[in-house]
Amino acid sequence: MKNVAIKLVWATTLYVFGFAVLCQTEVSFKFLIGSMIFGFLLIPFMVYKVLSDNYASNKTFDQWYEDYPV
Repeated sequence: MKNVAIKLVWATTLYVFGFAVLCQTEVSFKFLIGSMIFGFLLIPFMVYKVLSDNYASNKTFDQWYEDYPV
């Protein structure tokens, strides 16, 4: 699967927003604690995957660094 890092960033972002919404509802405290611990593990994993990704581009900042021109 190509570009796993960006998909993981999107999934983590959606998870964090979902967790924030669940905190405002009357969900079980044990479920919230479990979700929080999972989030604490998910975020460092996401950072590791993004920093260790083998993504390379032949563009430079002189070319305005357009990986995907519009």
